[in-house]
Amino acid sequence: MWLGVDYYPEQWDPSLLETDLDRIVELGCNIIRIAEFSWHLMEKTEGSYDFRFFDRVIEKAKERGLKILMGTPTATIPAWLAKKHPEILSESEGGKKRSFGGRRLYCFNSPAMYAYSEKIIRALVEHYKEEDQIVAWQIDNEIGHEGSDICYCAQCHRAFQRYLEEKFQGSIDALNETYGTTFWSQEYNSFDEIPLPAETIAAHNPALRLDWERFRSRSITAFFDFQVKLIKEIVPDALVTHDIPGGGLNKHVDYSRAAENLDFASYNNYPVWGGQKTPLAPHEIAFSLDYIRGLKQQNFWITEAIMGAQGHDVTGFLPRPNQAKMWSWQGIAHGCESMLYFRYRGATKGAEQFCYGILDADNVKGRKFYEVQGLFTEARQYQKAFSSPIKSEVAIVYDYDSLAAFRIQRQSLLLDCQTEMQKLYKPFYDRNIPVDVLPETADLSGYRVVLLPQMIIAKPAFQAKIEAFVQKGGTLVLTYRNAVKDADNNLFFEKTVPVGYTGLSGVSVVETESLQELEAFPIVGQGVFEGEQGCGGIFRDMLAVEDAEVLYRYGDAFYTEYAAVTRKKQADGTVYYLGCGLDEAITARIIDQIIMDNRIKTVESDDGVEVVVRGGAEQRVRMYINHNAHEARAGSVTLAPFGCRVEEI
Repeated sequence: MWLGVDYYPEQWDPSLLETDLDRIVELGCNIIRIAEFSWHLMEKTEGSYDFRFFDRVIEKAKERGLKILMGTPTATIPAWLAKKHPEILSESEGGKKRSFGGRRLYCFNSPAMYAYSEKIIRALVEHYKEEDQIVAWQIDNEIGHEGSDICYCAQCHRAFQRYLEEKFQGSIDALNETYGTTFWSQEYNSFDEIPLPAETIAAHNPALRLDWERFRSRSITAFFDFQVKLIKEIVPDALVTHDIPGGGLNKHVDYSRAAENLDFASYNNYPVWGGQKTPLAPHEIAFSLDYIRGLKQQNFWITEAIMGAQGHDVTGFLPRPNQAKMWSWQGIAHGCESMLYFRYRGATKGAEQFCYGILDADNVKGRKFYEVQGLFTEARQYQKAFSSPIKSEVAIVYDYDSLAAFRIQRQSLLLDCQTEMQKLYKPFYDRNIPVDVLPETADLSGYRVVLLPQMIIAKPAFQAKIEAFVQKGGTLVLTYRNAVKDADNNLFFEKTVPVGYTGLSGVSVVETESLQELEAFPIVGQGVFEGEQGCGGIFRDMLAVEDAEVLYRYGDAFYTEYAAVTRKKQADGTVYYLGCGLDEAITARIIDQIIMDNRIKTVESDDGVEVVVRGGAEQRVRMYINHNAHEARAGSVTLAPFGCRVEEI
């Protein structure tokens, strides 16, 4: 189990190096992450490579038994490169070029960026290819984060046109037919007439915009693959990772595809950031961790764990005593098998002065230092358990194309796909049931329950996989806005929604409406939910029932004939259809029924207390994690505020 810190020795006087490394060892570390932002230090002038600084860092780390997670420095290009090749700099919508001075400034379709990245990476990896202190390589830093997933420059424009020409095999007529460009006289005579979907009057063609989203993802994924391939060309047995940022489901890149060629995924876990009044809710943090684990369906690293307050221009919320340590335990509970804290010491200069570290600028060991030290000491005792895989019986499945379709046409001002996933996730989390968050390409065998929230793009191959899952006894949960559009982001002609699922679900959607309220109308239970009432909102489908059981009906005038929630027994399986955005209580009630019917084991605990079992034959532990600022319990176990307990079982 690798336990360590992110260390930036280049930002400090060289005389501090040995003392810093001694303290890092005192913390209980066995690894440091270095070099990810140091391109200029390695290449001060073009072609003059100098790695002596990091040679010394690695030498001194080796003397203390510290291993290295080595970063490629491409996230921060040097000023001389930006001056020589300004076309590397990406452009925001409207053609405004981004200024040198931040990070991730480059365009993913810049030939110059590829050429110079290859030179520095090749030189770096060749230099260290025999260095056995390096246990893994991290490519770049948080690729796609902070708006770097979008560029509207001329290079991207030309590459997008080539992408479309390739997709439509050189036939502009095929593109016109697919996009329906007769609408608003949008027909193109050639691919070089196709615009970027930048600001216009009204809206761009939805099919064009979905292809733009796919193009953005492919552009970014190509940069991942380029770096991985280059490192492994020089060091074939190298372990390569990338520190994926938060909010991955809302970015213009499919991180599940980008992670395919990584040996393992890593995550930068920030439950709170500058400007947030309070941290994310516990189930939201857990959902993000499970999403990262689902990228490769395996355990992951946390390469940036929070300890101090975080923020660039706005200083952040200070995690309360033991709260950040508790978040670290939560990360381990959800599949983190190695952890590094950001950062060893907070900076005194530069844009991250208010990103506080384990040590602050005063360089004094305090509470945060001893919290990290304590976690490392405890976690090391259970590393066999923490290296074992997590087995879940429940999966929430997402689709990049569908998420993109909702970015293009949100349909309700209150509809946020990730929030809707988390609403379905929370009842399982509250009952201490592990959940996998998976891309639609994942293997679904072995799950008892699969939830498909807002998968608006109908994909026949995926639907065949889902039908097989149900026929084999699985429970499927469909939601409103499922299977509404085809692969080109167009509505189906002469087909009934949910397209491809009407027979499986036993319902068809007669009409729909978007609501701008969370609780816009009443719903009334019947059958097993007789006498129960709740509210729905955001969006709703008017469900005509063919051969399904009605669980809830709409209770407002005009629409009482339509079902709101249904269930159909299908062979050995079951299909639920949630026709609207349900309130939290009704959502939990339905999920409880699913849990009971599938005989999934639950564990009782106070609100805000997680109970997680990790491990296998060699070592097995039960983890109790209290997210509350007050004492709380799980069974006979009492936990202090933000307290955690790990016990072998």
